[in-house]
Amino acid sequence: MRNQNTLIELENVSKTFGHRQVLHHIDLRLESGKIYGLIGHNGAGKSVMLKCICGFYRCSGGCVRVNGKELGKDQDVLPDAGIIIDEPGFLHYWDGYHNLEFLYTIRNRRNKKYICEVLEKVGLSAQNKGKVGKYSLGMKQRLAIAQAIMEDPQILILDEPMNGLDHTGIDEMRRLFLDMKEQGKLIILASHNKEDIEMLCDEVYEMENGSLSRLAPT
Repeated sequence: MRNQNTLIELENVSKTFGHRQVLHHIDLRLESGKIYGLIGHNGAGKSVMLKCICGFYRCSGGCVRVNGKELGKDQDVLPDAGIIIDEPGFLHYWDGYHNLEFLYTIRNRRNKKYICEVLEKVGLSAQNKGKVGKYSLGMKQRLAIAQAIMEDPQILILDEPMNGLDHTGIDEMRRLFLDMKEQGKLIILASHNKEDIEMLCDEVYEMENGSLSRLAPT
């Protein structure tokens, strides 16, 4: 029976590309107000599973449900979600503020004050007029996180969100994600950083050769 707090369900999910099976019969229940850690070697299938959850890939077998609605049938992609998977498509000749403003105003009215507040949350300044193409890796990562959270989504899908951040940036983003958890958000965090996983996650899952298993709490 489905738990009333369950937001995302994966039921017997498999994914193949040609003759290669990348995901093997994955079952998973994810609830609001929790951070879920996802670990595993490169090529284990983590990003493929996240893309299936987002609706970017269709499942070869099984299904993904969000609030009881099946992706690819009842809705095309994961709704109300902020996503960091692969490199974000920034407009490199614009500054950070105008990148966010452009994306935000696709679905919302222009709100300069709010966009500035989002930039401040991730440790960037709207007063920085430098082009994003000249940003450091850490600054680009902060901007990617700003892009993911700017519409106050219920779900965050974060694949290695701490990449390129210094110690201060990592501490700031950890506090941000914990605050969002306290607001009732569901966060999936894929990371190779053991400390991030230990400090942030309520449950931890390991992907190995396309199979998923839950790790016992330590």
